[in-house]
Amino acid sequence: MRIAVCTAQIPFIRGGAEVLADSLVAQLRQRGHQVELIQVPFRWYPKEEVLKGYLVWRLINLDESEGKPIDRVIALKFPAYVIAHQHKVTWLIQQFRQAYDLFGTEHSHFNNTPADEELRKAIWNIDTQTIGESAQVYTISDNVGQRLRRFNRLSSETLYPPPALDGQFRHESYGDYIFSISRLNRLKRVDLLVRAMGEVKTPVRCRIAGQGEELAALQQLAHRVGADDRVDFLGYVSDRDALDLYANALAVYYAPLDEDYGLATVEAMKSCKPVLTTTGSGGVLEFVRDGETGFVTPAGDPGALAQRIDELYARRKLAEQLGRAAEKTVAPINWQRTIDKLLEG
Repeated sequence: MRIAVCTAQIPFIRGGAEVLADSLVAQLRQRGHQVELIQVPFRWYPKEEVLKGYLVWRLINLDESEGKPIDRVIALKFPAYVIAHQHKVTWLIQQFRQAYDLFGTEHSHFNNTPADEELRKAIWNIDTQTIGESAQVYTISDNVGQRLRRFNRLSSETLYPPPALDGQFRHESYGDYIFSISRLNRLKRVDLLVRAMGEVKTPVRCRIAGQGEELAALQQLAHRVGADDRVDFLGYVSDRDALDLYANALAVYYAPLDEDYGLATVEAMKSCKPVLTTTGSGGVLEFVRDGETGFVTPAGDPGALAQRIDELYARRKLAEQLGRAAEKTVAPINWQRTIDKLLEG
């Protein structure tokens, strides 16, 4: 088949959505398909720019190329799913959450003004119409599917994305450190882990991989809570280094605010590691069962998180027990099943 994978791209920013798009293209090509990754630069601020992004995608024609038909379009990230195609499949990573579930929080730029309300309604209506045009709608988690049903009254099927490095994750030991890997922004709530490291009683360490605007603030926080000698900020790490860090971690921390999916959760579990998270972490809670595959502590309670970290450090057999159960939980998530689903029909 000739397949176009469509996604939006914020210039110079690379995260889980971009990794997923690249991985999907690679997996499709491995199976003999002709695949093109179609990316359009996108800016979501000021908020009025959103409608321009919708228009750009709607004007793109991917019916054919050089006289040869494009058999299927797989749309991923907002606002790429606006594209029109008779065989469009939407695998929804996320919508413009500022206009949806983040409205009314510090993370949204929308206000209670008539103009903002009109813009939000326009976004909702466009999403409902264009996602609804899809021959099939998949979401990357139950959490994303529930939002789609709540706000747009559209049904979907959950199709969990496998990690890009699926098949390469391994377990070597339950070491002396908690591992965290994510973009360093406020939504990822890495500050809770740093605060917890100021309250632990055991000699446990912490290794934080990732870049972002919160790095300096997190480093200052580590110093304030007396944990800067046990918290290592690693910055960007290569795939090989990430695999090693997963393989030898005691556990993995991942507790973002109402995350769409949480690829780090699946990566950790495929490395046989228990995951430490909190209430309100969204898609992460579809995998982390408290006391079974990891621990779920109250959001905003570093003391409770510190207690669980100390418990795992003191009881490595417990870490192993939770890690083995975690690995079984994510074992069905693989690329062959994913590709079969996306191309069926």
